[in-house]
Amino acid sequence: MSESIMIFDFGTNEEAAQQARHKLDTWKQAFRLGNKISLKFEREELEGAGAAPGTTSTEEAEEKAPAKSAKGKSKAARKKKSGAKSHGAEESAEPIDSAPPARTHLLVKLAFSDHEKLTQQRWLDRIPSEEPFKSAKPEVVRHSDAAFAEASGRFDSLD
Repeated sequence: MSESIMIFDFGTNEEAAQQARHKLDTWKQAFRLGNKISLKFEREELEGAGAAPGTTSTEEAEEKAPAKSAKGKSKAARKKKSGAKSHGAEESAEPIDSAPPARTHLLVKLAFSDHEKLTQQRWLDRIPSEEPFKSAKPEVVRHSDAAFAEASGRFDSLD
């Protein structure tokens, strides 16, 4: 089986990464690719984006975040059930502190059979040329490259 892994670095642009995921899922369904294309996200927190003055440490924030989000979701769910449409109340239910920016990498694994080399090459050409992927810095690691073992291990280690 001929495998290739494409690594896209979206930086801190989570929205573009999600658009890329959606586009890949659409292609996967439309072209009936099944397990021939699989993708995983890798997020690494940026150093220096830690605690600003007046904020809590990351461990304390992680402990408090589930409680805040559970309360916020239940309030928002009650508002939706009752039919109330006050935008101010829904916005205040959301936590003010957002997650620290994280560098987002999208790893796309193409695993086509040996007799589908042309199809694999077409996907290797097409994916980086489409809109959400153009903004990312693409890196293609082919099965014959020396860095393939590292990229494959990186892909397999992700959830």
